[in-house]
Amino acid sequence: MENMSYVLDTFFALFAMTLIIFMVPGFAMLEAGLVRTKNVTAVLMTNTMIYAVASMMFLLIGYTIAFGSWESSSMSIWATFLFQMAFVGKSVNIMSGGVSERTKIMPLILFTIAMAGFIYPFIVNLTWGANIFEDTFLDISSMHDLAGSTVIHSTGGWALLAAIMVIGPRRGRYIKGRVRVIPASNIPLVTLGAFLLWIGWFGFNGGSVGSISSKESVDTVALTIMNTNTAGIAGAIVAMIVLYLKYKKLDITMILNGALGGLVAVTAGADLFSIYEPILIGGIGAMFVMWAVPFFDKLRLDDPVGALSVHLINGVWGTLAVGIFTDVSLWSQIKAIIVVAIIAFGSSYILIKLINKYFTFRATDDEQLEGLDYIECGMESYPEFKQTL
Repeated sequence: MENMSYVLDTFFALFAMTLIIFMVPGFAMLEAGLVRTKNVTAVLMTNTMIYAVASMMFLLIGYTIAFGSWESSSMSIWATFLFQMAFVGKSVNIMSGGVSERTKIMPLILFTIAMAGFIYPFIVNLTWGANIFEDTFLDISSMHDLAGSTVIHSTGGWALLAAIMVIGPRRGRYIKGRVRVIPASNIPLVTLGAFLLWIGWFGFNGGSVGSISSKESVDTVALTIMNTNTAGIAGAIVAMIVLYLKYKKLDITMILNGALGGLVAVTAGADLFSIYEPILIGGIGAMFVMWAVPFFDKLRLDDPVGALSVHLINGVWGTLAVGIFTDVSLWSQIKAIIVVAIIAFGSSYILIKLINKYFTFRATDDEQLEGLDYIECGMESYPEFKQTL
């Protein structure tokens, strides 16, 4: 029976890891649809290299920093590693999408090396991992963050905030105090990407339960996946209602971001909530998205994909929601938010400033006008759209 549990939990981790990897094309398609056609190849290249580089850095350095040793008695250590590896690139995906259309690829890859090899693993160490700072102020292991509302989503969001502050907005985004609307280029790709992310979330949250080899663990996994889906549904519905009441128009990009906001919000406690609490948590998450998008524009923080609104704001909200709706200490959740914010934002800001000193992140205005596809990749995703001479 012991061997059967080992086999079942190993298979479960590998299956969940596969679902999480679907989030790689999810991010890629979502971002490719939200940026202009002249920047699509650059976005796809960035997402591809983030997955490759982040995974390699986690293999060589990051996993050991996060967990201390390569040991596992409940399942194959190789399955444990692969499951954790599937998470690592997501924090960088959040950051890269929010600075798209004006950021060069190579500096982003350099940042990916540091994020996947050191910054993210250090945060994991303090929360899910070896906890080298036990019994100090940095000990935040008492928080409950099932699959990373704070550890992944807020970490990526804080890094994005630092990047936007250093790099600045896209050319022509803010003109004489007004926000210039830059519409999405491919709504079908946005929709496909959002649903790939949604499907991947079932592995993201469900797999984080860690076991499926007993009746109790099976029930917890099923409840977690149900609550995850419920929060996404609630986010989409609330976004739709608010849009219709306010504008009498239904913006599919905002509805999808509302759903993603709900999914981020429920990620911290999907294993603890009853079947009804995710409706409220996801719905509030969608309202936060719809409030935060114009709020960040007022601050001239240019985020083409709404990643700050979806991941940073709802990462914080989701972590707080655990302390509000369950018996988990609210202070332990607040403390974790503060510690991760200081580490993720502070280290990212310093690192991005340092990289930017030698390898400029920001493409010039002329390069942005031409489009990063040709400038950075030498090829375009839609060459037939370009007028031939």
